[in-house]
Amino acid sequence: MNKPIKIIIIDDNTVAVESIRKHFAYSEEIKVVATFNNGEEALQYLINHPCEIDLAVLELLLPRLDGVSLLDEIKNRNLKIKSIVTSSYKDNHVITNSENYNVYCYLLKPYSMLSLEKRIKDAMIRKYDNPFGGNNIDLDISRLLHNLGIPSHLKEYKYIRECVLISCKTNKCLHVTKDLYPEVSVTYSSTPSRVERAIRHAIEISWSRGDIKLMDELFGFSVSVERSKPTNSEFISTIAERIKLDLSLIHI
Repeated sequence: MNKPIKIIIIDDNTVAVESIRKHFAYSEEIKVVATFNNGEEALQYLINHPCEIDLAVLELLLPRLDGVSLLDEIKNRNLKIKSIVTSSYKDNHVITNSENYNVYCYLLKPYSMLSLEKRIKDAMIRKYDNPFGGNNIDLDISRLLHNLGIPSHLKEYKYIRECVLISCKTNKCLHVTKDLYPEVSVTYSSTPSRVERAIRHAIEISWSRGDIKLMDELFGFSVSVERSKPTNSEFISTIAERIKLDLSLIHI
């Protein structure tokens, strides 16, 4: 068995830290070696254990030594440690200098634990990835729809995939009936009403075949109390937002 990826968590949000610890508590692939609530103690640990850590999950807003200053110290001391930066805001300085800082990706909060896990694993496979716009959106949409139980051979799959893809590639607020259905219907020589019905059917399929844990994570807060399933609009927009977060699509 391969050695686990050893990570440290640097975040003064105790809830966030505990969520990460719990998620990886029984993982054989990723091990949380230590956690710190300030940059000063984290830096001292990294100096004393330069070869024991593979990756740091780093919040920018930290007491005593902030995240950007910590990244500067890691760089200036030539500590060969990759980082995944997390923050609730976009820091253009970190984004612009991400490769120099050895920052693999920049995850905007809130992010899912599955997204973080994927990024940690990807970071150890690839030397450097530009996560700010150069990822394969098509592949990630396909993977997510597959995990949601929607078979790729169905026409419903093509319709919903196209709707999500269009939503991911624009910052505009799109209306499913006025914008998405007509555009998709033209692409696949169908009609807006058929596209709507097909996507509704895809959601029905997803609810009977999909990963329960993933569906609860994605739709737990968007599903109406009166319904057991999200609307077409909720389903498409939720998946699109998840893809954007997972790929850290920060437009510079």
